[in-house]
Amino acid sequence: MKQQQQQIQDLKQHATMFLINPNFKLLWVLASLLLFGFGLALGTSLSTFYHSYIPFQTLSQSFPSSSPPPPPSSPPPSSMITHEEHIKPKEHVGLKEYIEPKEMMHDMNDEELLWRASMVPHKRVVPYERVPKVAFLFLTRGALVFAPLWEMFFKGHQGLYSIYVHADPSFHESTPKDSVFFGRRIPSKVVRWGEISMMEAERRLLANALLDFSNQRFILLSESCIPLFNFPTVYSYLINSTLSHVHSFDDPGSAGRGRYNKHMQPLILPKQWRKGSQWFEMDRNLAIEIVSDNKFFKMFSRHCKPSCYVDEHYLPTYVSMKFGGMNSNRSLTWVDWSYGGPHPVRVWRKSVTVEFLNKLRNGSTCSYNGDKTTVCFLFARKFLPNTLWRLMKFAPKVMGFGP
Repeated sequence: MKQQQQQIQDLKQHATMFLINPNFKLLWVLASLLLFGFGLALGTSLSTFYHSYIPFQTLSQSFPSSSPPPPPSSPPPSSMITHEEHIKPKEHVGLKEYIEPKEMMHDMNDEELLWRASMVPHKRVVPYERVPKVAFLFLTRGALVFAPLWEMFFKGHQGLYSIYVHADPSFHESTPKDSVFFGRRIPSKVVRWGEISMMEAERRLLANALLDFSNQRFILLSESCIPLFNFPTVYSYLINSTLSHVHSFDDPGSAGRGRYNKHMQPLILPKQWRKGSQWFEMDRNLAIEIVSDNKFFKMFSRHCKPSCYVDEHYLPTYVSMKFGGMNSNRSLTWVDWSYGGPHPVRVWRKSVTVEFLNKLRNGSTCSYNGDKTTVCFLFARKFLPNTLWRLMKFAPKVMGFGP
């Protein structure tokens, strides 16, 4: 007890000395200021921590408010949308869409188109029911004036034919929706008579037709061409033919070998040079070879200039040299060259008679699948537009189609 009283007395003595000594007063003030500053800094840090980690929504829910409810939340950004939400219904793309394109127009350039058309399936067994079709390739400058006659020819035979039209890009005349020619125009380019652009257009037509795997025969026609027989006869004749029909012969004159360019050697020799009509008919195998050729086509592009008339020599020469055994060396399209000159005779309205048409149909002799026949021409050309009415009049009686 006495010891405790002595300790208390000592503390009072030290406190009195602290208050009396001015140095001790200064130290006391400084210590108080430091302690106050430390407390203020600690309080600020704790307040910041508190507001950063406690959600504002929790605080707002603790106190009732008279303000209106917040607007509905906006949709989440695309980066937060699930994979399933990105998936949209797609059109069915199966085998049919691959083997039979629905649209004629596309964005492929010629190089891409020819490459795509040259593809050949190696598997011989066809995994679908295929009906062979004949592809009718119309190379025109403008309107198909004989469209009404062709409408009669094609009527009732859907699924056995395909139509492709290469017209001048400047031609914009519309086609009725109920016409067999509606939507059958392909991406086209300007064609000039006697130039390489003519052959490019023919290969463009072939390539577009080859995209349909059901097309097995390919016939090139112009706006002045007409059919000489009904569709069943033409279809049977072409589908059952064992050969292609590319007109090819050796012309020793100035209009034949006289157009040969010696710079084509050694790829093409003068004795291999051939001439013929551009209006061909061929099977699928030969058509694929035509669109796949680079070597011969480049040679003709360089050395068969306008006076050479590439459309009269490229196919006759190339087919004769490489695929002669597959070719009949004749055309299935009749034309009259009896007047001579660079263009054939044009057929006028008064020339169209029953006798004239029958002569075109059966007035020649040729070979078909090894046998002689008088059915040598299935089509005829260079008919003037004013012959349409008479042709439609005689079609049911002579050609066997129409009302």
